[in-house]
Amino acid sequence: MELKEWKRFMTEEDGIGVVEVILILVVLIGLIVIFKSRLTSLVNSIFGAITERAGAL
Repeated sequence: MELKEWKRFMTEEDGIGVVEVILILVVLIGLIVIFKSRLTSLVNSIFGAITERAGAL
């Protein structure tokens, strides 16, 4: 890689666009909605275990 190409690569500011961010958010929200009951039971069991162990100390 030449020096000019390396400088161009390092100064390139092409980031992800708004559309990509929105698509990622839509997918994440969709997964949360689909697995809401499983996530809720998982979080409740984790907090239950934390509470039991904290009470044992």
